[in-house]
Amino acid sequence: MKIGIIGAGAIGRAFAKRAVAAGHDVVLSNRRGPESLEAAVKELGPRASAATVREAAAAGVVLISVPWKEIEGAVVDLPPWEGRIVIDPSNAIVFPDFRPADLGGRTSTEIVASLLPGARVVKAFNALPAAVLAADPREAGGRRVIWVSGDDAESKASVVALVESLGFAAVDLGSIAGGGRLQQFGGPLPNLNLIKLG
Repeated sequence: MKIGIIGAGAIGRAFAKRAVAAGHDVVLSNRRGPESLEAAVKELGPRASAATVREAAAAGVVLISVPWKEIEGAVVDLPPWEGRIVIDPSNAIVFPDFRPADLGGRTSTEIVASLLPGARVVKAFNALPAAVLAADPREAGGRRVIWVSGDDAESKASVVALVESLGFAAVDLGSIAGGGRLQQFGGPLPNLNLIKLG
């Protein structure tokens, strides 16, 4: 699978590390351009490449991993999504107070989806710190849990399969409005480093 990554910060690179270790190809991008990602690509190995944001967004699966306040600007000029899967690992955090943003009763992923018409958006990979996400997901005889929420059954199943291929244990929480609220920042599930045994 080729996965485009918009945003090469800590979460984007942690996800990329696990993806290339599992045999997937990743295309990293950021607002500064491919040249700024040479060191990151070299560290990740031959399955990683750098490209423009527009090129990364053309992949069949795209992870958008930029700070909450920068998401709209990161996707504003991109071409139509045409049913491609977008994974949303965002957390709507207000800095420097480190508190949940006021989302007007919506989930963060509902807001992200509204910025990506035509995309099939699935919430995942937001609940663990980058260092934990980058570590081996197999621990203590089990696999580290990744929460998954989405409204489209087919795209959610694809993301569940991707999560499992990386060595994690996917737990389907249901819809974006329901499950997304549980796993987003301010809900009960972020920062729970759980292991599924068996």
